[in-house]
Amino acid sequence: MNESDIHVIYGSQNIARMAYELMDAMDIAAKLPKDTRIALKPNFAVSKPADSGATTHPEVADGILQYLTERGFRSIAIMEGSWAGADTKTSFRVCGFEALAKRYGVPLYDLKKDAFVERQAGGLTIKVCRKPLLETDFLINLPVLKAHCQTNLTCSLKNLKGCIPDSEKRRFHSLGLMKPIACLSSILRPNLTIVDAICGDLTFEEGGHPVPMDRLIGGTDPVLIDSYGAELLGFSVDEIAYLPLAEKLGAGSTDISNCVIHEHHAEEKKQTLFKASGIARELANHVTADAACSVCYGSLIHALQRLRENGKRIPKGICIGQGFRGKTGEGVGVGNCTAGFPVHLKGCPPTAKAMADFLTQEKAAP
Repeated sequence: MNESDIHVIYGSQNIARMAYELMDAMDIAAKLPKDTRIALKPNFAVSKPADSGATTHPEVADGILQYLTERGFRSIAIMEGSWAGADTKTSFRVCGFEALAKRYGVPLYDLKKDAFVERQAGGLTIKVCRKPLLETDFLINLPVLKAHCQTNLTCSLKNLKGCIPDSEKRRFHSLGLMKPIACLSSILRPNLTIVDAICGDLTFEEGGHPVPMDRLIGGTDPVLIDSYGAELLGFSVDEIAYLPLAEKLGAGSTDISNCVIHEHHAEEKKQTLFKASGIARELANHVTADAACSVCYGSLIHALQRLRENGKRIPKGICIGQGFRGKTGEGVGVGNCTAGFPVHLKGCPPTAKAMADFLTQEKAAP
């Protein structure tokens, strides 16, 4: 399989079989010695089932594990570190991977508990968890294709944030998010990416608004995969700022015009145009964010959507993010970073419900 090849398999009724057939079509096993240390890295941004549009379907991993074990591979693990403030063990259980791991006898690794090593790229020093970087020979990235309230798109490259410590996740946001994502992609490059595009949420990365896309996407160039995913959702490469940066750092190519698309079960392809809803971007006009972490910012956007759905007015001057630490302001502060504001909500992060309740209180009203 060439770097410029992208394989797409269509369907929705038997996801495990789709994943198995995709691996077979790419002939992955032929390239690997039987003692290869293989790791599957799913997307558990939150502890929600995959049908929410937020997390990787366990059936995708099921099909990959069946394919690998049938061909004699035994050194296989599943590893993930859910986003800052979330519990990975809970995510393994809720997302169906705990039961899957027991059935196949493969270990689950919580990367939040892993040691880290430091690597440099693009002028940045980045802490990366040891297991995926140094104790894995073949990393299979299993992102979900979905929208993101800060980066427009989240897919292969952004999913690698699960392979860094929580403190580094927060630092990525303080650095503007785009450049560190690109740098990480040049340090920790997955050998294979299988994108779960069964029903990604095209409004929020936290799920709740799943859109049936009914396909899995596979390839070995993660930048090319993300560029293809961006085009599928109606974005240009330049609208996903970390993609051109990653290309400059040698992590892959954004040139979709030269890629070769191999379609499987094309008879099940739905001629539907997918497009990110843009709701998150619209709601963001009510927010002043400065180095806000995704978990906090995403919860705030969810809270604002709840207010709008319930016919509530959205307060003006909502401030959020690490950049407000030690500062005071006249607006409404959300999260511990805005503790200096006269009116603020405690929490790191507060829940979306707590934010919605707080913002409807008289003291936070416009």
